[in-house]
Amino acid sequence: MASIEFGIIQMTSGPVPEHNLAFIEQQVKALAEKGVKWILTPENAVVFGNKYDYHQFAEYFADGAMQFSLANIAKQYRVNLILGSFPVRRSDTEVTTTTLVFDENGHCDYQYDKLHMFDVDVADDHKRYRESETFTAGNSISLIPTDFGAIGLSICYDLRFPHLYTTLRAHGANVIVVPAAFTAMTGKAHWEVLLRARAIENQCWIVAANQTGTHPCGRETWGHSMIISPWGEVHASLDTKPGHLAAQLNFNVVDELRHNMPVAKHIRFEQNLR
Repeated sequence: MASIEFGIIQMTSGPVPEHNLAFIEQQVKALAEKGVKWILTPENAVVFGNKYDYHQFAEYFADGAMQFSLANIAKQYRVNLILGSFPVRRSDTEVTTTTLVFDENGHCDYQYDKLHMFDVDVADDHKRYRESETFTAGNSISLIPTDFGAIGLSICYDLRFPHLYTTLRAHGANVIVVPAAFTAMTGKAHWEVLLRARAIENQCWIVAANQTGTHPCGRETWGHSMIISPWGEVHASLDTKPGHLAAQLNFNVVDELRHNMPVAKHIRFEQNLR
């Protein structure tokens, strides 16, 4: 498959799942009418709030009303829906923030637990972020096999750890998705430059869906969801309003670039990727 249409949904999610699910369905419908078959939402798309909200609404994997609704959306509109992250209950006390991938039949065969927890201090109104106090970190990578190569999964703060992306590329990723809730302050400084760097380093498409605006919990996110080409160019982007975009990803570009500039074969300080 030489190319596909990939869609992004940009949201200002809140703590009420029904409101967020209604917006997701509205945007999926609009993208599906354009012929888009792959759609990515931001991090915390269905629930965006505090620890109580995430733990209150967390569901065991493949078991719960919200996951049933998402599966139905994917099935009804015949799309592959990558739900950026969702609170998945792993035990009575442990919850992960997890990417869920629903295929056109509503099946969820792939998931990814966020590896890197956002435990930082930021000079914004929220000031202190301690994601590890809410979620349990994952311990493995995850990819989706497709006709156009694998899609590598990552979430938000993962973007700052290039070795994860190198590993995803080594396992066959031609596309890496970055659902996020990047803050307004860190997003303005680092969002685009980090996305472009990950695309350039790994010579792959980067599809990044961010939360945007001021959320009911008081957090501010940056928006500017975008698709970056393997050459590091901004191929398509949104501003700070909720909505969606769709763009064509050409995989001949990936093959040509990796052939002409075989960066992966030139690595000297670790085993060559290919």
